[in-house]
Amino acid sequence: MLAFTLRRLAVSIPVVIASSFIVFVLVATAGGDPLADLRLRPGISEGTIELRRKQLHLDEPVLQRYGNWATAAITGDLGKANGGEEVRPLLVRRLGVTLRLVVFATIIAVILAVFIGSMGAVKQYSKFDYTATFFAFVFFSMPVFWLAAILRDVGIRINTRIDRHIFFVVGEQTPGLGGGFLNVQADRLGHLILPSVTLILISMASWSRFQRGSMLEVLNADYIRTARAKGVSARRVLFRHALRNALIPVVTIVAIDFATILGGAVITETVFGWTGMGRLLVDGLKASDVNVIQAWLLVAAVLVISFNLAADLLYGYLDPRTRTT
Repeated sequence: MLAFTLRRLAVSIPVVIASSFIVFVLVATAGGDPLADLRLRPGISEGTIELRRKQLHLDEPVLQRYGNWATAAITGDLGKANGGEEVRPLLVRRLGVTLRLVVFATIIAVILAVFIGSMGAVKQYSKFDYTATFFAFVFFSMPVFWLAAILRDVGIRINTRIDRHIFFVVGEQTPGLGGGFLNVQADRLGHLILPSVTLILISMASWSRFQRGSMLEVLNADYIRTARAKGVSARRVLFRHALRNALIPVVTIVAIDFATILGGAVITETVFGWTGMGRLLVDGLKASDVNVIQAWLLVAAVLVISFNLAADLLYGYLDPRTRTT
């Protein structure tokens, strides 16, 4: 397993380098003037604008700029935002907020999808299967922003109806909240409910269908029928043989969809007023902040590659035969 892990790491490193180059070139060659926001400010001299141009290395060729940027990024220097703030600590703060949402939603969505999909396959064409299929198609067809807005409105209506603040619909936590560690974590959990439900419902809808299809294919395989013929208990056949092999295609689709979840988090954070990576990207695009946009895309690329690396390692655990590839 160690050799398999090292091989996958060796493959991931060139992918990260290639992704960083593509990200830099796309941002560097995008239309628009990165200094447009600075030019519109009253009282800004040409000397200040020229100084900012040199700070962003806009007077250098693209390849040279990429080399300088990549060298600095390796050491943790992601440059400064248009407002003068260091991008690295800003990015770390926002990343923590977004990961709290994305990781929580992904874990819950995977657990529910595996359970619902497996039960739908075991009880094929039952009332449970038909009900799960119906709601899967309903939530899969819903746009993220629409579902987030609906859940936000429902949360407000419930709070008004019971005259209590149960569902938080703005921000990732209450500003200036005291009361100790447990009180702060409980407050964060309350703010996490509605945004995470948005991502969970949409992700779970598609993943549960993949799990059902994969489980049906495995349950009809020859080795499953052989295990049953040998008298192996139904529980052992289901969990040790069928479920483990049925998870492999689902792991693939979850790894691929992780980028979609990040995109959904951008919209969800905007609807619920979270100051995470989504807000950072939107603000960076509005202000044409080159360093912020480049850093955001780089971190997103690294997260997606890391998630796919984790999926590869999980393949090796679920199916030891893949460790030889």
